[in-house]
Amino acid sequence: MKLELFVITRRAALLATLAALGGGSLSGCMSSSPIWDAHVGDAVRTVTRMQIINPHAGEDNPSTPGVDGVAAVAAQEQYAKSFQTPATTVNPFVIGIGSSGGSR
Repeated sequence: MKLELFVITRRAALLATLAALGGGSLSGCMSSSPIWDAHVGDAVRTVTRMQIINPHAGEDNPSTPGVDGVAAVAAQEQYAKSFQTPATTVNPFVIGIGSSGGSR
């Protein structure tokens, strides 16, 4: 009889503990997740908006004169030509090799 009372009391205490811990922890998790889900990506969108200087730049007339057509065409041709015949560079690690006046 004493053993049965001990087992019943222990099971009741275990169930009360599980109910108190389980109910509290589930309600804690459920309250914050929807709030976080509603604000996913807000920081990225805010930083992206902050990086745009003038969001209506395409609608405005330019305030400073740009490059005229002749200069723009010449610059584009020079740019394209630089890929056809790339400039030769001097290797800085071969200084003094093959120079005359060696000391023997």
